[in-house]
Amino acid sequence: MAVNISLLSDTHGHIDDRILRHVDGSDEVWHAGDIGSLAVTEALGNVAYCRAVYGNIDSQDIRLTWPEHARFDVGGARVWMTHIGGRPPKYARGILPQLRTERPDFFVCGHSHILLVQKVASWGGLHLNPGAIGKSGFHKVCTMLKFSLNEGQITDMRVVEWPRTASRP
Repeated sequence: MAVNISLLSDTHGHIDDRILRHVDGSDEVWHAGDIGSLAVTEALGNVAYCRAVYGNIDSQDIRLTWPEHARFDVGGARVWMTHIGGRPPKYARGILPQLRTERPDFFVCGHSHILLVQKVASWGGLHLNPGAIGKSGFHKVCTMLKFSLNEGQITDMRVVEWPRTASRP
């Protein structure tokens, strides 16, 4: 059975009806850090099952609620999610050796505010970064990913985006 996922990051405390509307209908929503306020993950959790990790801007209350790294199995896939993971081929310190050892199907991170979906031969999985959905940062476009997971495979992947300053997508 397919699991419908919404993947976002770098809300920096921002949540609005656009985000919630796009998350609606998902089985799970994954937040790859820089949450900014527990109100964000609470709002997301009211729409779908929420998984999250804390990021570098997150306060102690968020760090006590969410882990730095989340490793989980869903839809037949092994997932490792963290906020500061780097990007192929330049991963954050210590990440690449763990990827080569653990070999998750999907490595999810945020932090860069740059959307990236890339198959990576060096460890054999898919690197996912949804970009940034919040109002803070250098990005000009708010982005998130939506996809289905079934028997370890991603299907129906799509990018949801709108200009950062626009009132509606």
